Amino acid sequence: MGGLSRTILKQRPSDLVTIIFLLFLISLAVIFYRVIPNATSIIGLYSILIAAQIVLIKIKSRGNFVRVMYEIVFPVLCVLFIFDSLGSIVHYVNPKDIDPVLIKLDYMIFGGHPTVMLERIVTPVLTDLLQLAYTTYYFITVSFGVLLFIRHQRKELDKSVFMILLCFYLSYLGYILFPALGPRFYLKTAQTIPLKGFLIADPIKNFLNWLEGIKRDAFPSGHTAVTVLVLYLSYRFEKRFFWVCLPVVIALILATVYCRYHYVVDVIAGLVLTLLTIFLGEWYYEWWSKKQKII
Repeated sequence: MGGLSRTILKQRPSDLVTIIFLLFLISLAVIFYRVIPNATSIIGLYSILIAAQIVLIKIKSRGNFVRVMYEIVFPVLCVLFIFDSLGSIVHYVNPKDIDPVLIKLDYMIFGGHPTVMLERIVTPVLTDLLQLAYTTYYFITVSFGVLLFIRHQRKELDKSVFMILLCFYLSYLGYILFPALGPRFYLKTAQTIPLKGFLIADPIKNFLNWLEGIKRDAFPSGHTAVTVLVLYLSYRFEKRFFWVCLPVVIALILATVYCRYHYVVDVIAGLVLTLLTIFLGEWYYEWWSKKQKII
C-alpha cells in the first residue's frame, strides 16, 4: 500500500468526505469561473475550510476545546458555510429549475397540488406548531452529536458525524443537479389562503427567509433526509433520544409541505436519500474500520 493511500485511509471518514466535497466544489467554481459571481471569494472560502480541516486533524488531541471544535463545531460550520455558498453557485451552474416537473409529478400522484389541498386544515395555531417543528431541523442534529460527545461515545459520534455529513453533501449535490425553488415560490398564485400564524410562525418564517435567502434547495428535501437519518442513528445508539424526537420529526416532515417549502416528491426523494446514505455510509465505514486494523 502506497504512502499516499495509507495517509488517506488513516483519516476519519467525516474528515475525508468533507475535503473531497470541498475539492469538488472548488473544481466546479473553477470550471464555471466566468459565470459564477465572486468565484474567487468562493474558492477562497472552500480553500480556508480545507486548510482548517487539515489543521484540526493535526492538533485534534490538544485539549478538550480543540476536541469539541474538531468533532462538533467545525462540521457544523462546514455545513452552514457550504450551504450558504450554494446560493452563489447553483443557479449559475445549472440555471433551469425543475419545479414544473416536480409540480406535475405531485399532481399526477394526488390529483392536485398538495400545498393547496392542505389549505383545508390551515389554522393559525397549527401553522405556529408546524413552523416551530420545521425549525427543529437546525437543532436535532447538533443535539444528537452533543449528546454522544457528552456520553463519551466516541465511536458512535465518529460514525454519526460521517453519515450526517455524507447526507448533507449528497443533498447539496442534489440541489446542484436538480435546482428547485419550491411551492412557496412556484405555486404562490395557486394558493388561496395565506399561511398566517397566531404568534410565532411569521417571525420564524421571516427570520429563516433572512437567514437562508432564496436558494434552489427544494429537491431533495434535506430536512427530511437528515432528520430521518438522525432517527436511524439515534435508534441504534441512543434510543431515548429516538423516542423523544420521533413525534417531532413526523411533525417536521408534515411541515415541509404544509409550510410550502417542499413538494411531496421532494420528501419522497429525501427518504430515498436517507436510504442511500445509510447504504453507502454503513458500507464505507465498515470497510474503513477493517482497513484500520491492517494499516
